[in-house]
Amino acid sequence: MASHTTDKHFFDLFMLIVGGLIGVTFGLFLLANYISSNTQEVYVLQDASYQQQVDMNIKPVAMVALDGDDVAASGGVVTVEPVAVILTGPQVYNQACIACHGAGVGGAPVVGDVAAWSARIAQSNDVLTDHVLNGVQSDAGYMPPKGGRIDLSDAEVISAMDYMLDQSR
Repeated sequence: MASHTTDKHFFDLFMLIVGGLIGVTFGLFLLANYISSNTQEVYVLQDASYQQQVDMNIKPVAMVALDGDDVAASGGVVTVEPVAVILTGPQVYNQACIACHGAGVGGAPVVGDVAAWSARIAQSNDVLTDHVLNGVQSDAGYMPPKGGRIDLSDAEVISAMDYMLDQSR
């Protein structure tokens, strides 16, 4: 039985020493961390080369220059795309409107069909312009705003409407 007591005493003493060493190690770690944060890190963070590297790391990969922005102040060279060419009425018709108004899809009146256009022309240009720009839904069918080509300007769509009206009178 004496052996059991000796073994227990040995393990208790061993665990106390290991626990003390772990405590000392943890204390030294905290002390080293505290000392380095008050000395080395401060100097590194204030170093010019370190600050330059941080600035390079967080620099945006691209910049957007809007009309009127000073490109020289941004430090970048920006090439400006030319303004898109304004399309004529026939060009807009051939690119967008012909899909429905060329074959009468969805109740759209076919360009050149005077009978189909006469009731619409009688409504006035203001009503037709509103329908062309904002879309319309009627018993005959549905026309989306700007014929589904919202990338076109109001003037381009109106010139296409005028072209179709001229072809259908």
